[in-house]
Amino acid sequence: MIKFWDIQIPPLTGKEKRKVYVYVPDSYEDDPGLRYPVLYMFDGHNVFFDTHATYGKSWGMKEYLDNNEVQLMVVAVECNHSPDHGRLKEYSPYDFSDDIYGHIKGKGDITLDWYIKTLKPYIDANYPTLPDREFTYIGGSSMGGLMSLYAVFARNDVFSGAMSMSPSIWVAPRKLKELIKNTEVDHVTDLYIDFGEYETSAYYDKLSLFFDIVNTAYRKGVCVNSRMVPEGSHCEASWEKQLPFAIQTLMYRVDRLEEELAREARENQIKCDLPEEDAV
Repeated sequence: MIKFWDIQIPPLTGKEKRKVYVYVPDSYEDDPGLRYPVLYMFDGHNVFFDTHATYGKSWGMKEYLDNNEVQLMVVAVECNHSPDHGRLKEYSPYDFSDDIYGHIKGKGDITLDWYIKTLKPYIDANYPTLPDREFTYIGGSSMGGLMSLYAVFARNDVFSGAMSMSPSIWVAPRKLKELIKNTEVDHVTDLYIDFGEYETSAYYDKLSLFFDIVNTAYRKGVCVNSRMVPEGSHCEASWEKQLPFAIQTLMYRVDRLEEELAREARENQIKCDLPEEDAV
């Protein structure tokens, strides 16, 4: 089930409207008592529907989750489409200058603050979420991948996992590395991060930045699943193919917990079914 409606983000774009999308597993219709982990995402218009996607191709997130019966909610917010580099500004946690884009004043902290203080409380109050940190993740690609990587360290108290596909590390690699080095990371922190083989002509320069960030995260004790994607490119069709790796990384602890609970339930049932004289 997907619901979507128009919202406003006053600190960023005043009364201008954009969409928020909320996916809830179909299992909720059969059992309204169920509660789910939540993945918050950037570029929400590209996540579910080809007809809403900027380039006519979405991530196919609903099809993946439905087909694999993944018990995960996804909340995705449309980006700022302003031609004045609105998306770059909202999805950059740092100011930066570039030969193509000029000087960009990063508003990523404002964006992240809105996700945490406005969006998440609303979702937790109105949807069947597991609101605690260990069940709260954040994800995106490109600049959204950068924001996700930034968020899991800058707000490690809120997010226990991040899905960072093709992150735009080039924006401010030194500042990002310093953030990771200086963050007191909770031991339960999981990161999926990837980079495509065909992403850029400056492949090897970007690759060195990628591995530097990955190694820095490893050294902080983060459980990192990093991938170089064979023939991977910088587009939704490529990111869709990485969903099995990314979602499994985020959901691994939840799935293990459910397996452990099921095992304990079976053991308790066996004990209860034992004859009186054999019970321990």
